[in-house]
Amino acid sequence: MLGSQLSACSSAATQQVLATSSLAELPTPGQENTTGPDPYRDQRLQMVEKTIAGRGVKSENVLRAMREVPRHEFTPPEFLDQAYADHPLPIGYGQTISQPYIVARMTELLALESGDKVLEIGTGSGYQAAVLAALGDVEVYSIEIVPELADSAAGLLESLGYQVEVKQGDGYYGWPEEAPFDAIIVTAAPDHLPAPLIAQLASGGRLVIPIGPPGSYQSLWKFELDQAGELKAYNMGGVAFVPFTREGIQQETAVPTP
Repeated sequence: MLGSQLSACSSAATQQVLATSSLAELPTPGQENTTGPDPYRDQRLQMVEKTIAGRGVKSENVLRAMREVPRHEFTPPEFLDQAYADHPLPIGYGQTISQPYIVARMTELLALESGDKVLEIGTGSGYQAAVLAALGDVEVYSIEIVPELADSAAGLLESLGYQVEVKQGDGYYGWPEEAPFDAIIVTAAPDHLPAPLIAQLASGGRLVIPIGPPGSYQSLWKFELDQAGELKAYNMGGVAFVPFTREGIQQETAVPTP
């Protein structure tokens, strides 16, 4: 169980692979480190030591990725002084860049291995996708429903050298053309478990997702699909995410929440 209520966030999302572009609200890629050493390096290392490793994240690969990925590049200029604070930050369109601890925690829960294929629902600023890509030897796919954020994240990730396929559209349906996935991570909270995402898990696959009512705390769930096709559920504690954004969700068949 998580020791305290957590804040997080981003939007949910997918439908067309994007060309690169950028969004005015986000900093120009590399603008904070065009010459000389990274001025945010010490803040980033301190963040990882105190608020991530210090709170129980143990995966060395996840900790390394969190030390390397420049969160300030994914942070709007007006919030750069808070880029390495352990809380979410607004990125526009009612969405946020997630709290660093919850990014690390959810990434660790995915238990990714070399050669795995992972799908993220809710690209947002692109920060979580960058952390996944930084793990190394992992195929990363990401879906975002807000067109402007999808365009911006795709361009920013490419300019920073992160290999991520970004698609704009409704993430509730996953990315069937690229399924199955060894892991799926959802960075916004639906009120039930989307059946299409379970259908796109590979045997032995893991799904990490917050589930609960909008405007309130939710529960973070880890689901595992075993070799026999049985879905096992683990409640990992309380979180607070933005609502899962989509249209017509009430028309879809839902998998009951455990």
